[in-house]
Amino acid sequence: MLRTMKAKEEQPAPNATAGAIWFLYILGCCDGSLYTGVTTDIDRRLREHQEGTASRYTRTRRPVVLVYQEECGTRSRSLSRECAVKSLSRRRKEEIILNAMAF
Repeated sequence: MLRTMKAKEEQPAPNATAGAIWFLYILGCCDGSLYTGVTTDIDRRLREHQEGTASRYTRTRRPVVLVYQEECGTRSRSLSRECAVKSLSRRRKEEIILNAMAF
């Protein structure tokens, strides 16, 4: 999977401007679940999740709340980080969120 992501890094992302900064984000859903994604524009992406146009997962779990965001720099780094975070246990994800709130 990581090899595929690295290969895709060479291709510009659709709707992304050159040199855009990529972010990892975690949303808290109304059913208590957590959703992890990446974007270059957190405000736009959160709005899309709230409107039900961003993903099938969050469409049925609205409203959602942004509980964590992390600047990753490049698309490749953000996708790698997303893959790593998605593989974490819920407890570990909650620790990441709590540690970010402490600052």
